[in-house]
Amino acid sequence: MVNEPRVPMRRIAVASCVGTTIEFYDFFIYGTAAALVFPKVFFPALGPAAAAVASFATFAVAFVARPVGAVVFGHFGDRIGRKRTLISTLLVMGLATTLIGLLPSASAIGVTAPIVLVVLRFAQGFAVGGEWAGAALLTAEYAPGGSRGRYATYPQLGAFLAFGLSSLTFLATGLLMGDKDAAFLDYGWRIPFVLSALLVVVGLYVRLRIEETPVFRQAQERAPAPARSRPPFREAVLRQPREVLLAAGSLTIVFSFFNIGTTYLTSYGVNPDGAGQSRPTVLVAGVIAAVVAGVVTMVTGTLSDRLGRKRLIMSAGVVGVGWGLLLFPLLDTGSTLAFGLGLVVTLSIVGICYAPTGAFLPELFETRYRYTGAGLSYNLAGVVGGAVPPLLAPALTSSYGSIAIGVVLSVSAVLSFVCTAALAETKDRALAARAVEPDLAPVG
Repeated sequence: MVNEPRVPMRRIAVASCVGTTIEFYDFFIYGTAAALVFPKVFFPALGPAAAAVASFATFAVAFVARPVGAVVFGHFGDRIGRKRTLISTLLVMGLATTLIGLLPSASAIGVTAPIVLVVLRFAQGFAVGGEWAGAALLTAEYAPGGSRGRYATYPQLGAFLAFGLSSLTFLATGLLMGDKDAAFLDYGWRIPFVLSALLVVVGLYVRLRIEETPVFRQAQERAPAPARSRPPFREAVLRQPREVLLAAGSLTIVFSFFNIGTTYLTSYGVNPDGAGQSRPTVLVAGVIAAVVAGVVTMVTGTLSDRLGRKRLIMSAGVVGVGWGLLLFPLLDTGSTLAFGLGLVVTLSIVGICYAPTGAFLPELFETRYRYTGAGLSYNLAGVVGGAVPPLLAPALTSSYGSIAIGVVLSVSAVLSFVCTAALAETKDRALAARAVEPDLAPVG
């Protein structure tokens, strides 16, 4: 049978989880640094408020790059295979992240520093744009049908493990330097970036030990020459445009809640005019929230095999509408417990809707353009939910107060609910390649 793995399913799960953890670790240490360090290192002449906006703007650049990476890496992932493409995304991400850690500050090389920073950040987003879909397909296409949601949860865990690891790394670096903020700003923040090169070596070792998915191999063998010559991007947008757009809307809540809950709340937490917490407190809260959200993700992914993907994502949307409006009034109490609770619940909501996504998106698309279709939907959601809210957050807070950000979160939850409701339930779909149609009529 096509879904029987040639290698142990445990190895596939570990390979997908380790790879996404490393990729997202590289991605999120940038977010942590953008909140804590980059305004002072790369934008010192702009003043605190403008520097924060500029720093988060460079953070948002990666989300613009992600759909580009989804199309480019998706093309190769659908043509030459999931495994080789995932190795490429890991190498691009590792190189870009290491170079950020070695980049001189604005005080040393002037305006060249932020320009190069933006280029390297684009490269990070480009790599992540191709990473998630490949890792999700790796587990989904290998997993037995009745356990697809459970196994497809492993690449989803990577995001939470990476956030917890990045928070822990910055916490350890800061504690080792004590109160020497000058040393932390000078070179301490660079350590997590440079260390990522070692993690890339681990990721490459793990990924080189797996095989291409049986579903992809079968699709390549069955597809006639004309079908193999069709660009995957063209097939995805012409045959299943509805699924691409609705899936992107469905996942908006994932990115808006996750990126506000991680990058923006890291900045808001240490801001005296925000939650007013110390840097170690905020980082410890991040580690705890990542652990809790990881557990929620594992439980929810397993439940999605019984309850369905749609029901869980829509449930998160319902909870997210109310929580978005409650979050910032809770944080603004200035209580350390309230800050920790706010972060834990926010990331747990992400876990509920993110866990089923690893199976849901691959199940929506045909094998021959599945990498492209799933990656494009996922990363379009990243633009709307991941780039826009953190970029608007400082200005919204300044003009309307923190509750405005909560309204943005609630709106994203409503959008997710509506778009998910319009999609079909997929938990009982087979992923084996179906016969190739001779034309590009939309899939019914």
